[in-house]
Amino acid sequence: MTAIATLILSLAIILVAAKVGGHLAVRIGQPSVLGELVAGIVLGNLALTGFGGLDYLRTDASLDMLASLGVIVLLFQVGLESTVGEMMRVGVSSLLVATLGVAGPFALGWAVGAWLLPDASVYVHVFLGATLTATSVGITARVLKDLGRLQSDEARIILGAAVIDDVEGLVILAIVTGMIAAANQGGSVSYAGIGAILAKATIFLVGSLVAGVYLSPRLFSMASKLQASGVLLAAGLAFCFFFSWLASFIGLAPIVGAFAAGLVLEDVHYKDFAGRGERTLDHLIEPIAAFLVPVFFVVTGARTDLRVFVAPGVLGLAVSLTLAAIAGKQLCALGVVGRGRDRLSVAIGMIPRGEVGLIFANIGLTLSVAGRPLVDQRVFSALVAMVVVTTVVTPVALKWSLSRSSPRR
Repeated sequence: MTAIATLILSLAIILVAAKVGGHLAVRIGQPSVLGELVAGIVLGNLALTGFGGLDYLRTDASLDMLASLGVIVLLFQVGLESTVGEMMRVGVSSLLVATLGVAGPFALGWAVGAWLLPDASVYVHVFLGATLTATSVGITARVLKDLGRLQSDEARIILGAAVIDDVEGLVILAIVTGMIAAANQGGSVSYAGIGAILAKATIFLVGSLVAGVYLSPRLFSMASKLQASGVLLAAGLAFCFFFSWLASFIGLAPIVGAFAAGLVLEDVHYKDFAGRGERTLDHLIEPIAAFLVPVFFVVTGARTDLRVFVAPGVLGLAVSLTLAAIAGKQLCALGVVGRGRDRLSVAIGMIPRGEVGLIFANIGLTLSVAGRPLVDQRVFSALVAMVVVTTVVTPVALKWSLSRSSPRR
């Protein structure tokens, strides 16, 4: 087949598998993203049944490009769900919960890497710690909504902490990838170099937010004067892609820019479009995300080679990373300020890694040190297993914890 014929057939298979997997996951009370990931694992491991016709899904360059674009759209969506104002309004508890929820898993992930992968580069240990800092609050928010607890103090603390957690996690990712890039180019990473990377990431985030808040209303006001159809969607995507390119240009991950772009934009910035009856940007972006984001999750699952778990140490690494991921987030309970609040539920609500952990793990596949891939198939598969377990265990544990606290409250 021609390249385009292969691509469109692959997309047909991926989309059908993603939706079937998502449906089955929802039927058993799990988030659809978990079903999409498992569907990818099944497609990528059909060779175990004697059929290897879909092994190319792991390495196809066109699918990889679409998956990368899906990640950017996903982080743009995540940013659109929050605003700079909401970040400024979150309480002390949310800040402490987020910070402890980043510091604890980072230290434990680094320790697990140093213990079980002593021959690996220190950058592998650091990257494992960075990957464990992520939190997917979408899973927790869904459970809280199903239980009618979205207006509780615990829910407000978790959702507020998730916004800060995203920012802190992306800054850590920027620092780690910057260190690895410097090492790959033959340079040494000093404290001054780490400080420079941290300053670069901070300046970009703060600068893009300040500039975006000032410029975006004016840019979208100008765009509203155009009479062509689809202007709001085109302007929003262009805004997202430019911020992503700018982040990449200065040495940060493109998803940092996509998140910042979404965080800047608010409904009031495109009120002129709403005034003439058009839908909001988050509604317009949804169909595009429904197409591209499942490609990312299925391709990520397909890259997970189940055969590596029979190799010595891989299963132990997956179990250890999972325990570190769960235990590290329990430190969040110490950050809850005030009496009468269910600290255990807050800590459990921060456990799931979901799509954010998968994004971090996939970035590891693109990094290298001294010409060697930073994350090999064993480590990547262990990280995916950690994401699956933390995603599955959170709804059950959170329901138990909240039901346990309800009679007392």
